[in-house]
Amino acid sequence: MGKLVQFIRESYAELRKVIWPSRDDVVGSVKIVIVSTIIIAAVLGLMDVILLLGVQTIFGG
Repeated sequence: MGKLVQFIRESYAELRKVIWPSRDDVVGSVKIVIVSTIIIAAVLGLMDVILLLGVQTIFGG
């Protein structure tokens, strides 16, 4: 039981040392992730359409 209490105290002490990001930093990061996801999805979708058209052209689908 003593080790558990010590672990909790040390964990709490370490969490107090953490420099948490500001709300603006988090919002900015989320925006970047969303825009990047949309761009990557669009590129992959375009590649899928191009490859599908190529396969249909080759195999006469």
